Amino acid sequence: MTKTDKKTEKLIVKTLTDACHVLTDSVEGFEWLTHFVDYDAFPQSLEIVCIFDTEDSLSKALQEHQDSFIGSVISDKLQSINVPLKNHAKQINFDSEEACEKEHKGNWARRFLSQ
Repeated sequence: MTKTDKKTEKLIVKTLTDACHVLTDSVEGFEWLTHFVDYDAFPQSLEIVCIFDTEDSLSKALQEHQDSFIGSVISDKLQSINVPLKNHAKQINFDSEEACEKEHKGNWARRFLSQ
C-alpha cells in the first residue's frame, strides 16, 4: 500500500465510522459496518458491508427501504471526501450477526473470505 493509499484508507475509516454512528442511531437493528478495497482498482473496488443484529432486523429494514437510506448516508459521507460510489447497490451489501453465527460460528474473517 502506498503512502497515498494509507492516507486514503485512514480517511475512509474515519468517514465510515461517522456514517456508522448515524446509522446505529437511525436504523433499528443496525450494528456495525466494515469495508474492503483493492487500491489498484479504487474507487470501484470499494465494498461496504453493513451488519445487522438478526436476520429479522435485516429483513424488516429492507422491507422498509432502509437500504436506500443507508446507501444515501454512506454515499453522502464518502462523497464529502471525494470518494464516489459508482453503484452503491453493488458496493453496499448487508449481512447479520445471526447469519454469521449460524453459518460460520461467528468467524467473520472466514465468512468474508467465502463471499
